[in-house]
Amino acid sequence: MFLDLVKRARSVRGFREDRPVTDEELRYLVECARYTPSARNAQVLKYALVNTPEMLQKVQPLTKWAGALKELNLPYPGTCPQAFIVICQDYRLNDSPCAFQKDVGIAAQTMLLAANELGLGGCMIASFSAGELKMVLGLEDFLKPQLVLALGAPMEDIRITDVGPDGNTTYYRDDKGTHYVPKRTLEELILK
Repeated sequence: MFLDLVKRARSVRGFREDRPVTDEELRYLVECARYTPSARNAQVLKYALVNTPEMLQKVQPLTKWAGALKELNLPYPGTCPQAFIVICQDYRLNDSPCAFQKDVGIAAQTMLLAANELGLGGCMIASFSAGELKMVLGLEDFLKPQLVLALGAPMEDIRITDVGPDGNTTYYRDDKGTHYVPKRTLEELILK
């Protein structure tokens, strides 16, 4: 069921380093994103694919993970992603970043759901060193990184819980490393 896929597709911040992500898998994820809706059907998004050990070592330090868990310095050594997809906007096609942020979100979520279908997990990373990332990837001036997807075989225990009485939606980890993601109830979300 689709709802089960959505529930499984959590933000993963720890990956198995013994399971590479192949070129074919990355291309499949972009193929899935290719069919998503686009504002005015402009299709301004382009994708930089990273999965070689050399490039992974260059890209990983340019990303910042888990803003609510800064003290943990994620991902832990030995649990880094085995691929990245850098979603870029082609400013030759349109130079308004605001107009296409929804496209970025739709494409990213579609790729993460498809990754989950392949037994992979991922995390959307909006905090990264854009200028350095452009240089490392050798991107032309007209390509602007908008979002980074980290990908790999997940190795975390992630659980969805209900938001408690205090209303706090901040994700957290227990002393065993289990990651909890509080979600509001359906009744709280539907306007009557």
